[in-house]
Amino acid sequence: MTRARQQQICLDSTPYYHCICRCVRRAFLCGEDRASGANFNHRKQWIVDKFTQLAEVFSIDVAAYAVMSNHYHLVLRVNQQQAQQWSYSQINTRWKQLFNGHNAVEQYLNDPHAKDEQYPKAIERLEQWRERLFDISWFMRCLNEHIARQANEEDQCKGRFWEGRFKSQALLDEAAVLACMAYVDLNPVRAKIADTPEDSDFTSIQRRILALKAAKSTHDLQPSEVLAFTGYIAHGKPSPGLPFNLYEYIELVDWTGRCVRADKRGAIPAHVQPIMDRLSIHREDWLKIIKSFDKHFISAAGSNEHLQQHAKQTGRSWCATRGRLQLCEKVDKPATLY
Repeated sequence: MTRARQQQICLDSTPYYHCICRCVRRAFLCGEDRASGANFNHRKQWIVDKFTQLAEVFSIDVAAYAVMSNHYHLVLRVNQQQAQQWSYSQINTRWKQLFNGHNAVEQYLNDPHAKDEQYPKAIERLEQWRERLFDISWFMRCLNEHIARQANEEDQCKGRFWEGRFKSQALLDEAAVLACMAYVDLNPVRAKIADTPEDSDFTSIQRRILALKAAKSTHDLQPSEVLAFTGYIAHGKPSPGLPFNLYEYIELVDWTGRCVRADKRGAIPAHVQPIMDRLSIHREDWLKIIKSFDKHFISAAGSNEHLQQHAKQTGRSWCATRGRLQLCEKVDKPATLY
């Protein structure tokens, strides 16, 4: 039985989630439809433009993405703490960028002497909006509904555009986040649509590499539309961005892409090993997992310890995986993602 979304997304377990959505029609979402001969490549930019806009409104960051012919991948990070710090005025401004406002809320915000107890309905609505603005389901709803309407208008038809609700996977530790991001970024390479990460159109890895090449200063090294790599900060606090080094990640993806593209195992070069050592990544299974991340992990990905912990937090007996591949060696320390 399909689980309710609130039972799959647990921010107490992790803020990182891998989301996938597929088109229902025989005609492609993007690319060239062999049956009709029509080309829909321009729709890929629709998707990138829309989730970039939504990321500016929601308290949700895009860590990685890949837009393919009939589906797309997003790795999202929910920033609940940021949303909890927004004022009611900020919440109202953000919400009205996507939806209609409400008279009671406007009256409350325009009254300089307003007290919360005088406007209980307005406060209740604003708090509801706050929760929705860091809700992955609302983020995906806004994205998918917008694209479906655009495509239906272009195709001059009605009906369902997406095959169903989006699929989500909880990424429970740093190794899972790293593996999933590499898997998403290497989608075109693995599908033999591109030879290298920098040739992989409409992927976050291509966008990061192009930004790095075009940078004129250290402030321009990373694109603004995706979550930045910031590594770690002092005193053991979690990083405000992705907890990895940008250059190490690009090297890891580049090496992995060469091996995946050539369909061979290959030896892990010395300059790639440190990031894998720090995250206790199981080297023997790395390439196998990158080739089939979405098929190996079902609702969640991470070490066995983190999968067991997530199962308890979401009211399950266990979090199932397919096969016997290991993402991590035994974890002796708690994850630093949350």
